[in-house]
Amino acid sequence: MHREEFIQQLWLDYIHTHPDIGALRLWPLSTPADYLTLVTLNHGGFSSQALSPALAHMGYRHIGHYAMADKGLLIHLLAPADSGSWLVLAELQTGTLSRPSREALLGLVQQTHPQDSKGQNLLCRGRPWPMPTWALYQQLYTEHPLAAWLAVMGPRLHHVGFDCEQLGRSMETIDRQLTESGLPHMEGQQNGVFSVSNLLIHRFYPTTPQKMIFDQGDEHRLCLGGLAIVQKHLDSNHERVAELLLPLHARCEMA
Repeated sequence: MHREEFIQQLWLDYIHTHPDIGALRLWPLSTPADYLTLVTLNHGGFSSQALSPALAHMGYRHIGHYAMADKGLLIHLLAPADSGSWLVLAELQTGTLSRPSREALLGLVQQTHPQDSKGQNLLCRGRPWPMPTWALYQQLYTEHPLAAWLAVMGPRLHHVGFDCEQLGRSMETIDRQLTESGLPHMEGQQNGVFSVSNLLIHRFYPTTPQKMIFDQGDEHRLCLGGLAIVQKHLDSNHERVAELLLPLHARCEMA
């Protein structure tokens, strides 16, 4: 798979999951996101280590490695060879979950068909294992919301981030337009995955909750991701937004 095809598949899966994002016409559809936040877990073919060769084959190189112990995450920042979207690959460390929750989540993951745990498109083919029960989702959500998200969604694109400068508008203008479109932002420097550096003004817009049918037939509406808009505090800074996104204190020295 070529990188362009990979990005296209990620985007198509994303707007299928979040139709309200696909319906936005606030900027040209051809505008590339500054970064794409992908979430996976450290198990088998879905681990960052297993995914790295395929991503490297598509031209992505590791720029930074971050650890967020309070969120049970290792995060890899990957840059393309051109000016395209960067990848922020967040890997949930299942060992940080309690034993019952870890065993329940891995019990789902291990039901993945062998053919659905291989290939370059693991991050854009949807949830590869059975849907959890509502009770299991609630159990995971109480302990770690991102573990519950993974149980329902599988390794996937969680949200995309756009740079105000690239969109040619101020944060205030974009915020007003998104609010008028029915997407108010969350409070604080967070997005449901990781904490964001104070070097940026960051706003996260959760998408409209979608109806999900759980194992045993329960139906519930869940917010499954969203959209991030970011702006640099210093206009003279020539770094990409993705390079400033993660807190410096979380960066690992081995990167």
